[in-house]
Amino acid sequence: MMQGSWRALVWIGLSELCALSLWYSASVIAPELITIWELGSNSEAWLSASVPIGFVIGALFSSYFGVADRFNPRKVFAISAFLGALLNTLLILVDSGFFGILLRILTGITLAGVYPIAVKMLSQWFPEKRGFAIGILIAALTLGSSLPHFVVMFFSSLSWKLVIICSSVLALLSAIIVTFMLEDAPVTPQKTPFSFKLIKKVMLNKPVMLANYGYFGHMWELYAMWTWLPAFLTASFIINSSETPYWFIALSSFMSIGIAGGVGCVVGGLISDKIGRANLTIISMVISAICSIVIGFTYGQTIWLTLIISIIWGMSVISDSAQFSAAVSEIAEVEYVGTALTFQMCIGFLVTIFSINLIPIIQRIIGWEWVFTILAIGPILGILSMVKYRRYEFNGKREN
Repeated sequence: MMQGSWRALVWIGLSELCALSLWYSASVIAPELITIWELGSNSEAWLSASVPIGFVIGALFSSYFGVADRFNPRKVFAISAFLGALLNTLLILVDSGFFGILLRILTGITLAGVYPIAVKMLSQWFPEKRGFAIGILIAALTLGSSLPHFVVMFFSSLSWKLVIICSSVLALLSAIIVTFMLEDAPVTPQKTPFSFKLIKKVMLNKPVMLANYGYFGHMWELYAMWTWLPAFLTASFIINSSETPYWFIALSSFMSIGIAGGVGCVVGGLISDKIGRANLTIISMVISAICSIVIGFTYGQTIWLTLIISIIWGMSVISDSAQFSAAVSEIAEVEYVGTALTFQMCIGFLVTIFSINLIPIIQRIIGWEWVFTILAIGPILGILSMVKYRRYEFNGKREN
């Protein structure tokens, strides 16, 4: 069983990595798409925000109709990844911003059948002691989300269409892996369906909502950082040296978001099982908040100093991500665990839409030197919530 679990973790993690390359496949080539589609100055933000919009829609639909419980999760994952690959490929045929953003929203809907379903499959293979396994899964998500930055180093000089095609091929590979390489889990956990009627119970559960508030603060920072850090690095490196090669900027983005983030997820998963989920989230958010404030002072300065801060930020901003969901799953009543997790994820991704779109507006007013300080608001509020949550974790209480 244990050997089979770790083998399943490898396949689930690899398929998650490949499928999540769809998330930022259009964002990394946004300048080209904005020109081709003749979009306005704020459209790059909507290119990124459209995917979380679709994800929220898909997550609510999937949860309300119990898709993961009514159908084989492997098949749901495979079909979703296949449809995501198909929708992503259609971008190379579109010459309209409206249809392009619509395709991105639809792609986000398909990803709601990938990420949450991967968590579902993982919970089946690891019914207990899943902290490290969740860390590996979130690491795969992080690497997959940043993978287009790696791909663009090789293909951007040839054609932006190759970046889209490459991410679509990876998503197709993900569907193949889950279909033919991954087995069904021998353990099926108790069903925890989503219900709008149970949301009131979720909101009246103080420790669950404290964990949720921590997650919302975390999400305020995370996706806005992932979306706009590459633009910050590009502007900063070019000011420092106009001869900075584009491939180095893309590699720096991949290292900061993907490599550093993946390491942070694994380390965070290991540490959280030892010091507690609340303590790990507090430490992570303290570091990420400091980085979001400090990195602006390195703007246009020595490239290696900026890169070091961005790598530390990349590690800390995601290292606590899995622990908020784990905290809710541990402290919520079994009756509404599914509803609580769906509520947490949907509100969290809704929050990202606002922070992603706010950054370019504020940047034009105060510049790159100060704009990321507004992201520190999220982890600071999150820290306050998790400090209060910590006593419930240590006392092992469940409140309704």
